[in-house]
Amino acid sequence: MERIIHHFTSGKARIGRWLLFPALLLLASCDLIDVHPYDGNIDVDTGINARNIARIEETLKDRTQIRFAFISDTQRWYDETEDEVASINARGDIDFVIHGGDLTDFAVTKEFEWQQKILNKLTMPYVVLLGNHDCIGSGKEVYRCMFGNENFSFLAGPTRFICLDTNALEYDFSNPVPDLGFIESFRGDTSCKNTIVVMHVGPFNDEFNNNVAKAFEYEILMLTNPLCCLYGHSHATEAHDLYGDGLMYYQITCASDRQYYVFTVDENGYTYETINY
Repeated sequence: MERIIHHFTSGKARIGRWLLFPALLLLASCDLIDVHPYDGNIDVDTGINARNIARIEETLKDRTQIRFAFISDTQRWYDETEDEVASINARGDIDFVIHGGDLTDFAVTKEFEWQQKILNKLTMPYVVLLGNHDCIGSGKEVYRCMFGNENFSFLAGPTRFICLDTNALEYDFSNPVPDLGFIESFRGDTSCKNTIVVMHVGPFNDEFNNNVAKAFEYEILMLTNPLCCLYGHSHATEAHDLYGDGLMYYQITCASDRQYYVFTVDENGYTYETINY
């Protein structure tokens, strides 16, 4: 009986080894298997914002005029984003591009990667803000790895750009969103002649923490010659003096509507145009 049992268990072990072998071959082919849509394992570029900011600041440091494109909410519209990138490249006069956030619909790692591969076709540097859709699951961690901090700033010629996370409803309110202290840190900034503030969600919108809307206005007006504020989120192209204080807020629509802004900033202020592509 002992010999029979030993023979039987040895046979099971051999069968198990034969079944394990093809399974190992499949696992070795990493392209065939995604561990989890929110696994955060990034197979494309990382640290994009910091690298592109260095390019922007170096290239434009002595310029008195700059021109940039503002796009937002490309999320599930991949073909339209491809066309948007092609339209911006074809102009030949854009110094850099700002993406206002919502690269993704569900913050799945592959969505970030697919969008990045399209944006990498831009012939000029670009930066990306964090959108509320990009915060789902582990999306914020993927964003930080791929692009960097959710609040950041850079100089483009004479202009300071302050880029903010304003997706307040995606958090538990244990930290201030928007971070008024970050904005305040640029009071009295002598490195620039004017300031443009960029965010994903604008004041008085559903995701914005409107409990601090007036404090937000105060901090913006304390910046060095604030020119305007830019945002996306609501999938409509609109311009408003939101606070009635003379400072304009420009909202750009989603990629599905095939529109983006082009802003030109010079010693006389700024001009803008809405581009249909």
